[in-house]
Amino acid sequence: MSNYNKSNEITAIPALLELLDITGSIITIDAMGTQTEIANKIIEKKGDYVLALKANHPTLYNQVQQWFETAQAQNFHGVDVSYAKRIETGHHRREIREVWTVPVTAIPQFYQPKIWAGLQSVVMIVRVRHLWNKTTREVQFYLTSLHSNAQLIGQAIRKHWGIENR
Repeated sequence: MSNYNKSNEITAIPALLELLDITGSIITIDAMGTQTEIANKIIEKKGDYVLALKANHPTLYNQVQQWFETAQAQNFHGVDVSYAKRIETGHHRREIREVWTVPVTAIPQFYQPKIWAGLQSVVMIVRVRHLWNKTTREVQFYLTSLHSNAQLIGQAIRKHWGIENR
């Protein structure tokens, strides 16, 4: 995708949110839409967000990645963590999805938490796909205005992937 199209999408998202009644809805957006203004608009319109966190926010991404690695190595000892696991099979593949969510307050010195309106939780998803000829492992992180609930947040993200893959 060209930069022109990306910049159009970044300005189109707030405009679209302005038009829609998103009250009580969960809005999921990929990393390009992980912008503080978009989070603000969603909260202002009484919705909730699940925003993909990638290297386009390098300081925050690295902090979250390192925190989850350490916490996971310690089995989340002393951390208020929510966990869900789902296994799906079909189309000659098996996919295991694990979701961990923690309140943002669990991460000490969280980088600039106040700039994300309504931020409540941070999410890590690990997807392991066993195909007939290989196994892939993908780790993704998200910021969300939802309370730490791995089942609910995992379902919202799964629906987002379903739409993207269609």
